[in-house]
Amino acid sequence: MVDQPKKTKKQRTSVELFAGGGGLAMAVHQAGFRPLLFNEFNKRACETLVASARKTLGADGVERVEDAKPEPPRPGRPAPLYPGDVRSLDMTAFQGKVDVLAGGPPCQPFSAGGVAKGDEDKRNMFPAMFKAVREIRPKAVICENVRGLRRPSFADYFQYIQNELTLPFEKRDDEVSWESHNEHLRGIIGGLPENDTDPDHYKVVMVPVNAADYGVPQIRNRIVLVAFRADIPVDIEAFEKYVNTPQFSDTALWRSMLDEDGPYWQRHSDVTPRAKERARAWARAKLPKPTKEEDPKIRPWRTLRDAIQGYGTDAKLQALPPVDLTRLDEKFDFGKEIGVVDHIGWPGARIYQGHTPNELDRPAKTVKAGVHGVPGGESVVLLDTGYADRTSPDGWTHHHRYMTVRETARAMTFPDEWLGSGPRGEQMRQLGNAVPVVLGEFFANAVADALSAAGH
Repeated sequence: MVDQPKKTKKQRTSVELFAGGGGLAMAVHQAGFRPLLFNEFNKRACETLVASARKTLGADGVERVEDAKPEPPRPGRPAPLYPGDVRSLDMTAFQGKVDVLAGGPPCQPFSAGGVAKGDEDKRNMFPAMFKAVREIRPKAVICENVRGLRRPSFADYFQYIQNELTLPFEKRDDEVSWESHNEHLRGIIGGLPENDTDPDHYKVVMVPVNAADYGVPQIRNRIVLVAFRADIPVDIEAFEKYVNTPQFSDTALWRSMLDEDGPYWQRHSDVTPRAKERARAWARAKLPKPTKEEDPKIRPWRTLRDAIQGYGTDAKLQALPPVDLTRLDEKFDFGKEIGVVDHIGWPGARIYQGHTPNELDRPAKTVKAGVHGVPGGESVVLLDTGYADRTSPDGWTHHHRYMTVRETARAMTFPDEWLGSGPRGEQMRQLGNAVPVVLGEFFANAVADALSAAGH
C-alpha cells in the first residue's frame, strides 16, 4: 500500500451516496469500513455494485431494496442498495451509527451554463448530500469532485459548498438565493470560536489532488473535501498537512528510468530498445536539476505500463496478456488465460490532432466518461511495436489501439474482481466517473486514523 496511517481494528461503518461503479465504496471498504447503505440512480451502475459486491465490498454483499426508508443491516446481512433518486431517501434510521458518509455529487450542472443555472439545475446533488449529513450526523464526510470547481467562475459557489458543509443544519429556504444564503453562512462562520465543538457543525478540509501523487497510474486532477464533526477533537492541522503531502512524484519517475539499468527498467526488462530510448529521452527532457528539497522517501509515479504489467502499490498482480492486433474485430477476451474478464480488443482507434494517445511509460491520461460513453484519445494507447515510416519525424510510426476495459480499470486501480455491467461504452462511463480506489483508500485510511487519534 501507499504510506498511510496504521489501520485501526475498530469496526467502522460507512454510507455511500452516488456510488456509481463503486470506486470510492471499494476504497472505503478496503480501509476497514463496513458499508451500511448504498445509493445509486443509474441502472447499470447498480447492476455493477450487486455483481461485484461480495468480492469487492465485503462478504456480506449488497441487495437492492425499494424501501426509501431503509434500516441498517444486521451483522452478516447484505447492505441495502436503494436504486433511485437520493432525494427520496430517508436516512434517519442511520443517525448516530455511521462513521463516514462518502460520495461525489454529480458535477454536470456546473460544467456548462454558469453557476446561476447550475445551482437551480435539478441535477445539482449537493443539497442532497447536505440533507444526508443532517439525517445521519456522520463523524466524517469524504466528498470527491472535479477540480474545475476551483475555476474563478465557480469560486464563490465552491466556497458556498464548503460553507454549507460547515453548517449543514442552517438549511436554505427554497425562495432564498444561494448568494443570500452564503452571506448568512459567512456571518455565522465569522463568529465561530476557534475551538468550536458544536455537534451541528463540521470542520472542512479542501485538498486539490493529482491522483498520480498518491500512487494511481493516471494523471487525474480532482478535489477532495473532508469534513469532521466539530464535537470530535480531530487535529485538523495535522490531518491537513498529512493529506496534502504527495507520496509519489514525477521527478522520482524520471530518475528511475534515466539509466539503462535503472529501477524502472529492471522491472520492465523486456521493453524494446526503441521504446526504452523514447521514454529515457522524455525523462531527460523533463528531469529538473537536483534540489535540496527532494525527499528520498517519495516514490516514482506509477505508469500505464506498470498497471498493465501488474505493478501497483500493493502485491503484484498478474500481467495482462498482450492484445493481438490482428484479432480486434473478433472482440476476443485476451484475459481468459489468466482468469480475468473484459480484456477485449476493440477496432477503430484513431490518432489525430487533439486526440493524442497514452504513452506506456507515463501515467495514463485522465480516464473520462466520454460523450455518450464514447471516450476520446485518453482511451487509446501507443504500443512499443511499429514500422518504419519516412513521413514520421523520427522515421518510425508506433502501432496503437484502444485500451481494454480491464486496462482502464487497472489505471483506476480497480481490482481485477470488479465486474462492470453493460456494454463497453457503459463500463468505460462507470470507470470515467469513478474515484480511483488507491486515492480513495488513502483518504479513508487518513480519516480512520484521525478519528482513532481523537478517541472515536
